[in-house]
Amino acid sequence: QVQVTESGGGLVQPGGSLRLSCSASGSRRILSITAMAWYRQAPGKEREFVGGIVSNGATKYADSVKGRFAVSGNTAMAALDLQMNSLKPEDTAVYYCNVNLPWGESWGQGTQVTVSP
Repeated sequence: QVQVTESGGGLVQPGGSLRLSCSASGSRRILSITAMAWYRQAPGKEREFVGGIVSNGATKYADSVKGRFAVSGNTAMAALDLQMNSLKPEDTAVYYCNVNLPWGESWGQGTQVTVSP
């Protein structure tokens, strides 16, 4: 069992910044993490990929956040931050951290990000 914990959400004005943090724990199983990623789900919409990292350090982002969001961290440390800049109202969502393992995946409980004047 791998436990995933997110933190750092909150209310921010358009154009502002927030940093989300994700950490995974679960004894030796976290040593098998192959990828970590951030997803988000806005009200009435499906959960969507935001950005992530794989074990070799390569990163990937959704087109909607390229140039504004950046992930940092690594799977070996079981930690992944999401720096969000130039936030827009459409970035409002619950943000979830996903941890990929050879035998499945684990999700955190999510953290709310609200972008509003």
